[in-house]
Amino acid sequence: MHLPSIVLSAQKALVTDPTWIFFLVLVIILFAPILLRKLHIPHIIGLIVAGILVGQHGFNILERDSSFELFGQVGIYYIMFLAGLELDMGSVIHHGKRGIKYGILTFAIPFLLGFASSYWILHYSTAASLMMACLFSSHTLVTYPIVSRYGMGRHATVVVSVIATAFTTFVSLLLLAFVVGSQNPDADWLYWLIFFGKCITYCIVVIVGFPWMAKRFLRRFDDGVTQFVFILALVFLSAALAKLAGLEGLLGAFVSGLVINRLIPHTSPLMTRLQFVGNALFIPYFLIGVGMIIDVRVLASGTSTIGTIAIVVAVAMVTKWLAAWVMNLGKKGSKESCMLMFGLSNAHAAGALAIVMIGTSVGLMNEVMLNATVALILISCVVSSFATNAGARKLALSDIQTDQNRGSHHGKCLVTYDHPETVDVLTQLAILIRNPYILESLMGLSVDFDEEPTQEMENVFKAENQQSQALRRSKMNLVEAKRIAAAADVHMSTLSRVSTNIASGILHTMKEQDVGEVILGMHLIDGNAPAGSLGTVVDGVLSGSHREVMVVHIIAPPGTIRRVVVLVPEKAEYEVGFYKWVEHICRIGEQLDCHLVYYGWAKTLAHINEYMVLKHPHVRTESHILKEWDEVSQLSETCGRNELVVAVTSRPGFISYVPTMGILPRLFANTFQDTSIMLLYPDQYGEPTANMTIFSPNGVAITRNIGFRKVGKRKKGKKKK
Repeated sequence: MHLPSIVLSAQKALVTDPTWIFFLVLVIILFAPILLRKLHIPHIIGLIVAGILVGQHGFNILERDSSFELFGQVGIYYIMFLAGLELDMGSVIHHGKRGIKYGILTFAIPFLLGFASSYWILHYSTAASLMMACLFSSHTLVTYPIVSRYGMGRHATVVVSVIATAFTTFVSLLLLAFVVGSQNPDADWLYWLIFFGKCITYCIVVIVGFPWMAKRFLRRFDDGVTQFVFILALVFLSAALAKLAGLEGLLGAFVSGLVINRLIPHTSPLMTRLQFVGNALFIPYFLIGVGMIIDVRVLASGTSTIGTIAIVVAVAMVTKWLAAWVMNLGKKGSKESCMLMFGLSNAHAAGALAIVMIGTSVGLMNEVMLNATVALILISCVVSSFATNAGARKLALSDIQTDQNRGSHHGKCLVTYDHPETVDVLTQLAILIRNPYILESLMGLSVDFDEEPTQEMENVFKAENQQSQALRRSKMNLVEAKRIAAAADVHMSTLSRVSTNIASGILHTMKEQDVGEVILGMHLIDGNAPAGSLGTVVDGVLSGSHREVMVVHIIAPPGTIRRVVVLVPEKAEYEVGFYKWVEHICRIGEQLDCHLVYYGWAKTLAHINEYMVLKHPHVRTESHILKEWDEVSQLSETCGRNELVVAVTSRPGFISYVPTMGILPRLFANTFQDTSIMLLYPDQYGEPTANMTIFSPNGVAITRNIGFRKVGKRKKGKKKK
């Protein structure tokens, strides 16, 4: 949707050089929020007020030229795109009915009262009153960046408000198209038939085609810049197609964010880049441009204008408040929710300005209504900023609880790197699983052999050369992992060490760094290896630690995973690490917004479902009861590249262990060749003992000393002589 070009002043602006214009805009973006933050004023107001001061109705320092038109266009699209992108689709499904209900309220109440006030008080025609009703009912998510700064993009109240915004925007712009089309003498039944046909075609192309293209592109290209440009191109393609269909571009931007939502994890580097560029440049540019079109002198331009402004502002704001109040009647904590809903749905900006400009161009509105709309933009943005900031802050504080597993799952998440091609997927998986409430929660590790060179000089030089190459490769892996984590705004500490035994190096690091869980890459199973072996390194880590170990083989970027299939053994709920691994699986499902499917025994599944309802009610999940552990092999027929299969196993000698688990590594390697897989060994009691597990010649696992030694206080007594 175009922000209309308005000739505000014939006087030439003070600064016209593009370099100085961009410098001044950056200074405003930098210092306006800083100065107003000390006054406890939302930063959005600072940018709008700065636009008023430097614009042609202020000190005439900058002219609202084509750069503000372009960046303002990108900014409003970016706001709508991020609103759709940051939505939790599980929450959308869960709160869809409430969102539509609020959408109906925040559309119908302003529409009906707005039409009545325009027709009977302002004495506008029926067509002009309908257009004004569309102006009152529509709104723009100008204050959404405030919600994002509080990290509440997935809060139920915000999700409901964004769904309502999508509904209201669509219906308002659709009715606007009807009103404008009715002024066209050639608007017959064929005209409207073509219009609906174009709308349906647009929806099919975007909803079906965009996810298909994005999924294949993101799988093939992992370069951050390439992915960012591709996603941005999709946003503007969707906006352009929406305008071709007779709709508005901002609606297309919102739909594009909605349809590719599940392909971009909330904690991924790509999401961080998208949010950073929008919040740092495009959205502030849009807000400054909105301020530059506001003329505060219209407030003193005459009695008739003042009366019209008072009616327009009062009707627009009171009706939006009434809709939020009705929506929150009888609900606990309704004051905060009502305040936040009102703040998100009250701001009028580009949409209102476009409607009034369209009405002026077709002769349905006059200059007085244009001035009233400009005043509405100023007042509604200021009031909405305060309301959104107050409501979001109170809700954020009220939602902080100390028993949400923030301290129960202590320790770092350790990722071990060996091959360069697995660095990206292992790091992204660790970012999803780590505990976000723990400082320094992520650590990368690379362990290399400390080989003793032979006595021959040639072999000495050869061994030293090989060791130096291995160390360089390890350091490059850690640098790349740290870069990927930093792109997702996650700090990762790294450690490179040399050891005569890789497993021992990993185990020593786990003890020294208080590691809570470790992620290891799964290599190809050697055909000559025992059936239950995962390799000497993984076997050594499992036998030497009681911490949670995840052995993974990921064949596609985590963002493209649409379903996580979890295989749970009987009596898994009796293991000490049960709720810890359930929390990790839930984090994957929540961050990727994918479907969780549990296969297990009825009693175990009941514990999982109870935990998910309590802690993660918005994650989409389903459960299937298993009768035999051997049924696992049958799942390969329904699993492909878009699935992650997680088998929760156990170390030998513990309550949930069954002998069939010994063949899982080879079974997974042969059965799930085109599927991402994870073998998960949960936390278990006690301290590990040496040589816990050995393998017989036929590959059967034999446990010595029950694998772990129970830790307890030694009874005091007299020593035997």
